[in-house]
Amino acid sequence: MWLGCLQLALFPLTSSYGSTPPLPTRTALTTPATSEQRADRTISGTVIDESGSGLPGVSVVVKGTQKGTVTDKDGAYRLSVPDGTATLTFSFVGYVAQDVPVNNQTAVNITLKPETKSLDEVVVVGYGTARKKDLTGAVTSVTAKDFNKGNFTSPDQLIQGKVSGVQIINNSGQPGGAATVKIRGNSAITGSGQPLYVVDGIPLDNRSARPGLNANGIGNTPGGNPLNFLNPADIASIDVLKDASATAIYGSRAAYGVVIINTKRGQAGQAKIDVGLNTGVSSIFRKINVLNADQYREAIKYYGVSALNDKGGNVDAFDAILRNGLQQNYTIAVSGGNESGKYRISAGYLNQEGIVNKTGFKKYTANFSGNLKFLESKRLGLDMTVNSSQYIENIAAISNDAGSNGSLIGHALQWNPTDSLRKANGSLNIKAGAVINPLAMSELYNDQSKVTTILASISPYYKFTDWLEYRMLYSVNYSAGGRRSSINQDINISATQGKGWASIGNNELSTQQFTHTLNFNKDILPDLNLNALVGFEYMSFANKGSAMSALGPASGFGNYGLDYTDYIQYSNTTGRTVSSFVDPTAELQSYFGRAIGNYKDRYLVTATLRSDGSTKFGANNKYGYFPSFSAAWNISNEKFFHVDAINSLKIRGGWGKTGNQEFPSGSSQARYSFTDNGGLGQTNNPNPDLKWQSDKQYNFGFDLTMLGSRVTATVDYFNKTTTDLLFPSPPIQPAPPGSVIRWINLDGRIENKGLEVAVDANIVKKPNFSWDLAANATFITNSVSGLTAPILTGALNGPGLSGVSVEVIQNGLPINAFFTRRYLGMSESTGLATYEDAGNTFFYVGNPNPKTLLGLSTTLRYKKFSLIANMNGAFGQDIYNNTNNAVISVGLINGGRNIALSLFREPVKESIANPVTPSSRYIEKGDYLKMTNATVSYSIGNIAKVIRGANVYVTGQNLFVLTKYTGFDPEVNVNKAINSVPSVGIDYAAYPPARTITFGINFSL
Repeated sequence: MWLGCLQLALFPLTSSYGSTPPLPTRTALTTPATSEQRADRTISGTVIDESGSGLPGVSVVVKGTQKGTVTDKDGAYRLSVPDGTATLTFSFVGYVAQDVPVNNQTAVNITLKPETKSLDEVVVVGYGTARKKDLTGAVTSVTAKDFNKGNFTSPDQLIQGKVSGVQIINNSGQPGGAATVKIRGNSAITGSGQPLYVVDGIPLDNRSARPGLNANGIGNTPGGNPLNFLNPADIASIDVLKDASATAIYGSRAAYGVVIINTKRGQAGQAKIDVGLNTGVSSIFRKINVLNADQYREAIKYYGVSALNDKGGNVDAFDAILRNGLQQNYTIAVSGGNESGKYRISAGYLNQEGIVNKTGFKKYTANFSGNLKFLESKRLGLDMTVNSSQYIENIAAISNDAGSNGSLIGHALQWNPTDSLRKANGSLNIKAGAVINPLAMSELYNDQSKVTTILASISPYYKFTDWLEYRMLYSVNYSAGGRRSSINQDINISATQGKGWASIGNNELSTQQFTHTLNFNKDILPDLNLNALVGFEYMSFANKGSAMSALGPASGFGNYGLDYTDYIQYSNTTGRTVSSFVDPTAELQSYFGRAIGNYKDRYLVTATLRSDGSTKFGANNKYGYFPSFSAAWNISNEKFFHVDAINSLKIRGGWGKTGNQEFPSGSSQARYSFTDNGGLGQTNNPNPDLKWQSDKQYNFGFDLTMLGSRVTATVDYFNKTTTDLLFPSPPIQPAPPGSVIRWINLDGRIENKGLEVAVDANIVKKPNFSWDLAANATFITNSVSGLTAPILTGALNGPGLSGVSVEVIQNGLPINAFFTRRYLGMSESTGLATYEDAGNTFFYVGNPNPKTLLGLSTTLRYKKFSLIANMNGAFGQDIYNNTNNAVISVGLINGGRNIALSLFREPVKESIANPVTPSSRYIEKGDYLKMTNATVSYSIGNIAKVIRGANVYVTGQNLFVLTKYTGFDPEVNVNKAINSVPSVGIDYAAYPPARTITFGINFSL
């Protein structure tokens, strides 16, 4: 069946995949002029921007004709025009076009102004583009000029705080670490809950080829970001599709929203070179306050523990594993062409040292895009893209689920500040017992991954007429990752001490895509325009990998100046483990269509239908159907509408259904794996009725521009209901030996509803001074209902916390609600914690989901100086501080470890015999407002006749945060999943965030 579908994929059906609208004609082919037609004069001049820099590649056309030219690298042009020419049209992407009367002039010089946000902006929607004023769904577009400034390893950080309804959280400060992106709330029972990412029309599968690692005695290390392969400097715009009427075109993968990433393309005009250079330094953003040496000595007496715990020294172990991390980022792009062929070639190098010793991220990128047109009519075209990258991560010994041994950050926080990290002879002070020297762990642990990715596509198209276009897209996304890790035999981890440990892992991910679309766009009646799209798509996904891990021989791996992975074959055979896997190939076959009707530019209707057939679904549910319908009314175009202050007003409403198939391939079938003795063991029970998770959403909103289009506003109310929840159901106990999980669709529903508001204002707009201010806010609530039984998640880790959880998905509560003992305070008589109902009953004690999201951006320009600042925040959420609970709790001082300063100075003295018990004591308010980035720049302009548009700047990232949270950062989300059910808002000794100051220059040649 699927082979036949693949053959069908070779037949026509289309649209444009994130392509920008065609530019005005910049050159013209004309027949030889007669003597009467020959021009009798020449017009010349210069086109500059607001800073005074010449603009190359500006189209200069005699209005009403095909005659024109483009400006050179200095912004200059010369154009021979016919006698009687009335007007020249100047246009350039990103700038407001101007019509300039010629009259009797021979020199015409103009200044082009950047486009301001308006309802005429073109945004990318699924398989095509649309003017913002024609949209009937909730779509937000962020272009390069509005991106967050600074060095980023992946493009998701470019829009943090920029889009209402979208929350972006850095899971840790590790360079290249994963981020959590949630659009319109949290509804993920399983999987990541991340949106579908589409790069230049190519949907990604949201996985990283970086092999995972469960380091012996340390735990599972955090995952990498699947978008790391992209160079943020190559991104032209990011469009976020939020409601189901916009996302339904992506069907069974769009339940969590869609993020469309569009890379930069070449523009017609003289070839130019764009260069960006910057360097900077990072340092620790915030610290967790633990006792210093003097406070520790005081605490020894206060708690009555052994005086032998005072080792006589004065050490800051946390500082010992930190450094100032240097950064370098270089990009270069060459672009140009004409209306018959445009190109862009770019390369980038990023070297970002982490603030923790021996950590960092290094990336090399090389990208190409070409847009060719053939035939005299230019109706035949070919678009090509190749995005290639390799990035290398050096990863710290920091895990999500460190047990009693802990991991690097925990070691540093716990280290006795009176004890030296090195002995008198300079060797590392490695102690007997469970306390691990953080400096030793840093120096004697190695973990490096390397991921190589190629994302390539070719897309031929043919315009049968001006209103009918066919396009085919074929793409390949291949990614290979390798990882080598080792623990030195000298570290006092009981499982590896005296032996050492090594691991080598390799993963491969690959995706192929065939898409055919046919696009119709025509006025079928004088006042009625129809924009229709039909398409067919086939995709296949493959994932496989292998790994080897080994303990050293009885005498250890030895010390030969090599990493243990370089001679892992000499390990102890009884301690060696070899594994490999290959997932069942997943295939997706889809048919889709969309129709947009526009009557008199007043009444807009959009209808979408997609049918997805997936091998992931059960035999009885092979196909899912995902419809949507929306409508809009441009009230301001009505004759009765007379409000001078309002330029445009549009009311929108829509409903749609999307799905989620983010569960393992083969989950609907009986799956088997090899056992240690070479036999087969079942790992998954079949479910022929398994289907996609359903997400139904309705949305009402309006778009407004006013005061001469200086103020734009968008308001949306949404209600999103998720049902048919995907869940790996464990065997009902008591179960016979060998019983395994079975993926099912749970009864129950998760509802997210809320209000989004976004306002953008040009407050001051004068020739030498301007001030823009943008703000967005989201107010959201979440609730769970209809489940037959609660679902536990939110594992805690650390000494005394094995098998403990603090989150529940339960009827009547928000998803991932904190559910544990209610702490009443410390007993003054015993120094022991007291709990409601003596700790025998668990209560709903906190909500990790924010109720309000906020984003603020402002731009101030004075002559050639500018200041751009961006802030974001979240309010109404709670955080469980697992670090305070397990890593730096009071009782640990009895064993010679450090404790939290906040716990030492509590009003009531806590007994060192107080058990490490999970409770609401460790739940803190997670409200914050953060200055995420600020940039001061100076536009030098042109230098001599070589450098064009030079701009120097200084950027600060993570400058400050306003919060009462006592951990490193309230922007945290450590993975504490149980049985594939994700957690939210738990902080456990994660890699700390960094503050970065960067100096740079951009210019063109």
